[in-house]
Amino acid sequence: MTIRILIADDQMMVREGFSVLLNAMPDMEVVGEAVNGREAVQRVRELAPDVVLMDIRMPELNGIEATREIVAGAADGTPKVLVLTTFDLDEYVYQALRAGASGFLLKDASARQLADGVRVVAAGEALLAPTVTRRLITEFSKLAEAPRLSAAVQAQQYGELTERETEVLVLIAQGLSNAEIASHLVVAESTIKTHVSRILVKLGLRDRTQAAVFAYEARLVTPG
Repeated sequence: MTIRILIADDQMMVREGFSVLLNAMPDMEVVGEAVNGREAVQRVRELAPDVVLMDIRMPELNGIEATREIVAGAADGTPKVLVLTTFDLDEYVYQALRAGASGFLLKDASARQLADGVRVVAAGEALLAPTVTRRLITEFSKLAEAPRLSAAVQAQQYGELTERETEVLVLIAQGLSNAEIASHLVVAESTIKTHVSRILVKLGLRDRTQAAVFAYEARLVTPG
């Protein structure tokens, strides 16, 4: 199955460079480009891509607001948004994850990292690098616009999880894939997929990225 990709970035060289790299992959096709967030939202409606590579800092509508609009209109969970950033400590990355992005990549990522990242989010996984993303979530969670969950609400929500589901949630937040979690807990990967599905349903979350952010905000995972 070919992964259909939309690239949203106000820099022509970035769009063209990524297009060349991704179109060279046998399982990928760049179906369109956008030069700002507003155009990205429109192009998503027209082209229905599987993955959107979204720059954060763009004119007219920034990548965070564009991501929020795209995700809000994605009833079936498609497309997935993969945020692009120049700096690994970009304060806006955390906000983008809260807006519904499935992860992020640095713009200086190699061709292999770019392609692998697209495949990961297209498959419904979260692209959460255990080092950079965890640091970002920890460092910038206090800057989030939405208020933190109260202790009572936290206990009510994640208290519905079983002990094993809570354990899986913590490992998701630490950036582990289903396969890595299965290996860590010495169970079948299919069992982990079931746990993840139940976690999302019980917490009313859309995907693994939201689950990871929830775990940090609920203090199930702490810095370090």
